[in-house]
Amino acid sequence: IIKIGRTHTQDATPLTLGQEFSGYAKKIRNGIERIKMALPGIYELAQGGTAVGTGLNTDKGWDTTVAAHMADITGLPFVTAPNKFEALAAHDAMVFMSGAIKTTAMACYKIANDMRFLGSGPRSGLGELILPENEPGSSIMPGKVNPTQAEAMTQVCAHIMGNDAAIGFAGSQGHFELNVYNPMMSYNLLQSMQLLGDVTDSFTDRMLAGTQANEPRIDKLMKESLMLVTALAPEIGYDNATKVAKTAHKNGTTLREEAVALGFVDEETFDRVVRPEDMIGPK
Repeated sequence: IIKIGRTHTQDATPLTLGQEFSGYAKKIRNGIERIKMALPGIYELAQGGTAVGTGLNTDKGWDTTVAAHMADITGLPFVTAPNKFEALAAHDAMVFMSGAIKTTAMACYKIANDMRFLGSGPRSGLGELILPENEPGSSIMPGKVNPTQAEAMTQVCAHIMGNDAAIGFAGSQGHFELNVYNPMMSYNLLQSMQLLGDVTDSFTDRMLAGTQANEPRIDKLMKESLMLVTALAPEIGYDNATKVAKTAHKNGTTLREEAVALGFVDEETFDRVVRPEDMIGPK
């Protein structure tokens, strides 16, 4: 399904709906990989460092024994932190993990925003997507349906951003040999994990899975876009192509009509050059 692209919220050159959504899918895969990258630091335990990281009043090897028992109980690869001074005085691993979660949340925010704008309407918006009608959306406007799942996603992502801001600040508060902000950081981090997991499940089941392409609307907007003139630029030059687009916009005519009327190309040349299906990849 070929559609018009948009940059700076303005019409741009075409791409396919699949290409657009492949970008969304890649953002989510990248987010998952970033979270996985943050896990090794989370598995390092400070237990055994006692007061300031020296291990005073513990038996030698107690730290590795504790980590091994925790790994056995939880089934997770916990290990003793190789440097207890760092592990007690800073919680950088939690800051890093929170950042990875926030980055993934921001990807989700972008996807939800794009989808609700692409589904705006149904008659006075973009209307390229048909979003699932999960529930009545207005107590005063009959028949109105709001993109509530996208709204929920963006609100949760904003909350996660706030959690991350607090975690980042708390991570800077390691005074000398101990950072005492661990409880708040842990609370926020665990909450962000839970929120992101819950909202992405809901968004997938109640919005993403039921979204459909409004193919007639997509085709209409694509064919009306002035930015198809980009294909003419190599043929008639950038300045002349600009003149075609601006003249068509001013007169309310088509690119084809103006390109021919201005004498830059004939109809046959225009039809050969301006082909959206040839504009969705390098030649």
